[in-house]
Amino acid sequence: MKEYQDVRDQLLNMLEDLDDRLGKITADVKHIDHPLDKDFSEQAVETENDQVLDALGNAARDEVEKIKQAIFRIDAGTYGVCATCGEPIRKERLAALPFANQCLRCAERSQGR
Repeated sequence: MKEYQDVRDQLLNMLEDLDDRLGKITADVKHIDHPLDKDFSEQAVETENDQVLDALGNAARDEVEKIKQAIFRIDAGTYGVCATCGEPIRKERLAALPFANQCLRCAERSQGR
């Protein structure tokens, strides 16, 4: 685990940033700071914006889960090992995508490339 302590710290920082972002998205979608406009056309625009924010929130929640799984793998001593083939994940891939759980070859296969 010591080998990946810096990565773990980076992942924890990413979680904190995502948590802040999710809080802001949730507040915007719930219109905590400002209620929906009374004008119907403005409400339609705000609804479209809410749908975009909701998609961003879903993507952030997905990333949070991947980060939590990576932290678990670090703590369990299995970080850096491909979940599919069991081979080591290249350090360059982990540097670019610290929550990667597959080597590049397996990731490309699972995406149908």
